[in-house]
Amino acid sequence: QILKDLVHGAVCDYCPHTLMDRIPGGVCNIHMTGRLRCEILDQISLEIKEGEFVGLVGPNGCGKSTLLKHIYRTYKPKGQTVFLDGKDIMDLSAKKLAGELAVMAQENQLEFDFTVRDMVMFGRYAHKKFLEGDTAKDRELCEKCLQKVGLSGYEIRSYLSLSGGEKQRVLLARVLMQESRYIVLDEPTNHLDVSYQYQIMDILRNQDVTVFSSIHDLNLAALYCDRIIFLYQGKIVDCGTPEEVLTKENIRKYFGIEAQVTRNAATGKMQIYYLPGWVKEKG
Repeated sequence: QILKDLVHGAVCDYCPHTLMDRIPGGVCNIHMTGRLRCEILDQISLEIKEGEFVGLVGPNGCGKSTLLKHIYRTYKPKGQTVFLDGKDIMDLSAKKLAGELAVMAQENQLEFDFTVRDMVMFGRYAHKKFLEGDTAKDRELCEKCLQKVGLSGYEIRSYLSLSGGEKQRVLLARVLMQESRYIVLDEPTNHLDVSYQYQIMDILRNQDVTVFSSIHDLNLAALYCDRIIFLYQGKIVDCGTPEEVLTKENIRKYFGIEAQVTRNAATGKMQIYYLPGWVKEKG
């Protein structure tokens, strides 16, 4: 057992349903603050084995980011907990957790600006003693990580001056800089041009680590993942290989669109073609 998560009753202050939907079903409650709270995750239980590349898919608002935030300790599970190599992550120090688990989240708001080199160097936090400076090995590793993500020569650039896609690549370089055994990512290909989407997924796939990532693009998930977990309305509705999970029936049921699922002759992997309503009507 490498990574196991058991979460029940994670809540949020906002809910996509209307008030009439919420109250009669007992899913949401009115608290003393007067704000509505909604259960986002319900009876989640999953296990990720060492060396796996596991994708988390599902429509917007299904709870993907919330689940990942429980794993990297932004949120505390209401019911059970998350285990990393059999250890409760709530018992690990921040430094110990950073040494084991690297995270690339969707939100990365900064109050102060840093150079690209400094942003990547933050990934060495878990490997340093208090007030220890950067070593020649650290600087060499930083250059290699930036080269991997196509940002050689960006070392002294301002992080806040970069485009969204460039920032994503800097954050991935920081993840690689941690040299952790486990990587958790929340839609790492957001804001990236097509070529960089595949480059980033190639980099992740070639790391000798365990990867758990939410993925918006089902074709990317089909191409790179060993296993896929399908989340819908806070529950795991399917889990298995891409061939088992990414069926046209699941896509229709949970995404609300028709699809044609075939095998790509060049990659040997599944290829999904989405069929808008006018195609169905024409047929």
